[in-house]
Amino acid sequence: MAIFSFDSSHLLGRVREVDTRKVSILVESDEDLRKARVGQLVALRLTGAVEAWLIGIIEKVSKSVGQEQVKEPIEIPQETTINNVRLTLVGTVKWDAKKQKSIFSRSMSHVPDIEAACHILRDKQLENFMGVLSVEGEKENSLELGKYTIDENAKAFLDGNKLFQRHAALVGSTGSGKSWAVASILEMAAKLPSSNLIVFDLHSEYRELSYARHLRIPGPEELGISSDHLLYLPYWLLNAEEMQAMFIDRSEFSAHNQVMAFQDAVIQQKKATLSRLDKTDVLAAFTLDSPIPFSIGAVIDTLNNLNEEMEQGARGLKQGKFYGQFSRLLTRLRSRLSDKRYGFLFQAPDSEHQYDTMGNIAGKLMDYATKSAQIKVIDFSEVPADILPVIVSLVARIIYQVQFWTDHDKRHPLAFICDEAHLYLPDKEGQNPIVTRAIEAFEKIAKEGRKYGVALLVISQRPSDVSTTILSQCNNVIALRLTNAEDQNTVKKLMPESLESILDALPILDIGEAMVVGDAVLLPSRIRINPPVEKPLSTTIDFWTEWQQKVDKPNFAKAVENMRRQGRNK
Repeated sequence: MAIFSFDSSHLLGRVREVDTRKVSILVESDEDLRKARVGQLVALRLTGAVEAWLIGIIEKVSKSVGQEQVKEPIEIPQETTINNVRLTLVGTVKWDAKKQKSIFSRSMSHVPDIEAACHILRDKQLENFMGVLSVEGEKENSLELGKYTIDENAKAFLDGNKLFQRHAALVGSTGSGKSWAVASILEMAAKLPSSNLIVFDLHSEYRELSYARHLRIPGPEELGISSDHLLYLPYWLLNAEEMQAMFIDRSEFSAHNQVMAFQDAVIQQKKATLSRLDKTDVLAAFTLDSPIPFSIGAVIDTLNNLNEEMEQGARGLKQGKFYGQFSRLLTRLRSRLSDKRYGFLFQAPDSEHQYDTMGNIAGKLMDYATKSAQIKVIDFSEVPADILPVIVSLVARIIYQVQFWTDHDKRHPLAFICDEAHLYLPDKEGQNPIVTRAIEAFEKIAKEGRKYGVALLVISQRPSDVSTTILSQCNNVIALRLTNAEDQNTVKKLMPESLESILDALPILDIGEAMVVGDAVLLPSRIRINPPVEKPLSTTIDFWTEWQQKVDKPNFAKAVENMRRQGRNK
């Protein structure tokens, strides 16, 4: 059965040069050259018994002028023109006799012959090809992202397995439709009976999604309140490196002694907890990093005693070997404990310091069987900026470690939706210890997470500021409009060299339009993303329109009280 039926009106030209996936087409006339548009699809017939066509995307259209010597009757320079179209091959469409249908594949076993005819895909032929893509993409594991820009009637599907198996990045400048794209993916995932996505929401953009479970890191005005919607992260969940990054200044002369004494005190308190609960099996195998509740107050008392300890000398009492070395450490500890901004760590209710607390936290974060638990939105808007990276990474690390230690046959895949990733996943170079620890936790997940069913969807308006180690693990890219040259170059580096030119359209994309490239999409394509039914709270404000409206006098006094109280709930 014929896949395409071209006539002379579709002919663009003939192959003049082939270089792996790059092909140059010589176009005979200016009229034919006007058929070519950058981003347009073309088809080139492969010789052989089975009907097969190579599909390419036009990346450059050029008309060059040269001179040649005409010898009759005398040598006279004569101007000549060369019309050339440069394209990138992206796959093969062929007739499958067994399935009795046309199929598209990203693989290419042959390249076109020199002088092979190149045809423009348009009208009915374009519809036929886009129909092949839609049918091929619409499978049990497909995710309908939107419509192809070149054919609004053709649905654009992603392979849901490959999108999350191999990590993904969703990037775009402010106002490009990034949050809508995220909400659209979440909306589709929420319809699945046991999907499991955890959204790191830094600006409360997704707090009104009706199909999600909403959790919030409590702010100062909520301390001491126990609620299913509040997510306390008691300090004993921190591992050794995170605690050291938070409390110990490595530049101090006594830093090594502070680390040693602090660790010893924590171990002793964890041992005391396990002994009191008669957890002999855990006591025999636990480490400093084991998440076991302990009293931070008792740790401070131990350090204070060492800091003030006097010992007997030859001529009476003398200062102990650690005398005065922990004064600054104790000041930092007491300061953090009394600061209500860190209350979700250090001022949690007693119910959050029980042995089974971590199991309850894991249940809140990882449950997918309860109604509206398939999508979990964690609001980090109340977390101080200076420790935001370590707190986000703490949540991710808890989930990853529980997933790691779950029996293989009981493990259920999950995905982290890392919104505004540039704020907590920047490049490590030059960062403070807290940020460095956070990045390292996510880098481990990026490198090893897929083996344990943990995926990343990294979302950012500034991909150039995101850790290159993490971005390099993202084999799928959904790129909305990007106007910054540095961000554009970062995204291009994630692509195979043969596809870089496809992303040249990033600055001119419309709102809600994206270039989608990677393992999850059949054809690197420009796609208009379906808007979600429930919109996130991130709509760009129309300043001039708002300024034209008459409004009531604002209540600045209430805003000031909210600032003092560190909350907006009253």
